[in-house]
Amino acid sequence: MEQYHDIVTLIALTLGVGWASGINLYAVVLMLGLMGASGGMTLPPDLQVLANPLVIGAAGLMYCTEFFADKVPGVDTGWDAIHTFIRIPAGAMLAAGAVGDVGPALEIAAGLVGGGMAFGAHAAKAGTRLMVNTSPEPVTNWSLSMAEDAAVFGAIWATVYHPWIMLGVSLVLIVLMIWLLPKLFRVIARLFRGIAARLRGEKPVPTATPSSTSEQPAALPPAA
Repeated sequence: MEQYHDIVTLIALTLGVGWASGINLYAVVLMLGLMGASGGMTLPPDLQVLANPLVIGAAGLMYCTEFFADKVPGVDTGWDAIHTFIRIPAGAMLAAGAVGDVGPALEIAAGLVGGGMAFGAHAAKAGTRLMVNTSPEPVTNWSLSMAEDAAVFGAIWATVYHPWIMLGVSLVLIVLMIWLLPKLFRVIARLFRGIAARLRGEKPVPTATPSSTSEQPAALPPAA
């Protein structure tokens, strides 16, 4: 039974770290480092460097920076665009490091899974923020940012202390991302097409609907 628990913990850590890194990489590194340094968890050998005070300090500084940048409409989208090249590879590296020294094949597999989870989470976050930023009010933006931070900390906590729960949540997240991302990309594509049309000075052409055509008066017969 203990062997199965270790396997589930390993899978949950791979999936959880990958997904959470796509949302807020610095929060993941900071929390894992603090838990490892305080004895709250035993970090895998390849991730023990996260407990180094320099790494914790750097992660804390960058988390504070992202905490404020993530709550400014427009700035958060630029921040997400830059971190496309940071969160996804870092999520893959953390997921690969989570499996420990078990062989290169499993490390590569874990890196691919973790990178995929990071990509899905990052794409969902960046796309949602882009749509929210079309509204001038900042409340939704702040609420999303706080909810994302809470989800990241909750995911890492569940990964360490309740891996079975995190494994189930991860499977649900995979299904949701497969269902949500194509719809999100279509909405964003329409948004960009609308912006491009406005920049070119074009006006959207209304499309005829069956109701509108049916309400048109019938042509009168010619007068005798």
